[in-house]
Amino acid sequence: MATKCRNCPLRQRDLFIDLSSDEVDFMQKFKAGELTIDPGTPILMEGSNAPQLFTVLSGMGIRDKMLENGERQVISFVFPGDFVGLQAGLMGKMGHSVEARTRMKLCVFDRSEFWSFFKSHPGRAFDITWLAAIEEHFLGETVATLGQRTATQALAWALIKVFQRGDALGLVENNQMKLPYTQRDLADALGLSLVHTNKTLAKLREAQLVSWSSGTLHVMQPDALAELGMTSWDTLRPRPLM
Repeated sequence: MATKCRNCPLRQRDLFIDLSSDEVDFMQKFKAGELTIDPGTPILMEGSNAPQLFTVLSGMGIRDKMLENGERQVISFVFPGDFVGLQAGLMGKMGHSVEARTRMKLCVFDRSEFWSFFKSHPGRAFDITWLAAIEEHFLGETVATLGQRTATQALAWALIKVFQRGDALGLVENNQMKLPYTQRDLADALGLSLVHTNKTLAKLREAQLVSWSSGTLHVMQPDALAELGMTSWDTLRPRPLM
């Protein structure tokens, strides 16, 4: 049975801005259903013009882009609460692909109703703008990482960002969280070779900052890891939930 918007488990998290009763009712009307998919299933394909938009209710995925020479750039990792498909909704087609890395449950929204946000719910339209802006901000930070952080700093930055998000979603217990990604994914996100990534992770492990094995990320010293990555271990700013 599909989850009612009023009973959405994500609304209980401090990471998300609470919705008014009117906004919850509107989202329930906008929601077309739910979709459960297995790991490895494409959600959206690069170049596609999908008629649906999605909010991740549970599970994790990955955004990536394939280049003509066969190389891959990982754009970002997908977490519960992320709004997926906005690019196609505004530009007509996807510039990257989105794939499930765990079993995922998605709230499905009909893109044909998308513009009603801007007509009848300007507050929700602002939320969409906010999500687009925060994604642009994150990509800017990623570009700075690719260009200016050393490999050690870049890995520290990436791992603390993932860990912060997991912690805000209640996915961290005893400083550990399940992480369904691979070292290749991390390397492709940071523009590093797999060998360099592996050696750098070993250095972080030897420094007793972080370990990542058997699908579990263990951050022993969050503040120190954040400092190494030239960022901070702060509570994340609450974000809209679509």
